[in-house]
Amino acid sequence: MNRSNQARGRWGEERAAAWYRDAGFTIVGRNWRAPGGELDLVARRGDLLVVCEVKARRHTGYGPPASAVGHAKQRRIRGLTAAWLRAHEVRGVDIRFDVVAITGTNLEVIEGAF
Repeated sequence: MNRSNQARGRWGEERAAAWYRDAGFTIVGRNWRAPGGELDLVARRGDLLVVCEVKARRHTGYGPPASAVGHAKQRRIRGLTAAWLRAHEVRGVDIRFDVVAITGTNLEVIEGAF
């Protein structure tokens, strides 16, 4: 990934984190890495834990950003979420998987995307 894409990714993650904070969530994890990948954003509000994959693109020339979160990526995120829950000793929460898709400056939050 080139620097421009990395910068766009960081910018997109910050925009997504701000959206969740504005919605009353606390950001409890960002860019959490484990064998097999990374969780972009983990947010919590009460007993609801949201694991969010952020996809930011300048345009839709390669398709909409959310299309990059296919079945294999979803499976990987679910496995990473189980590892995150164990590592942070979190139990008794409802888990929702969201995708934040950013095209240009347009942010779309897809709640319960998978």
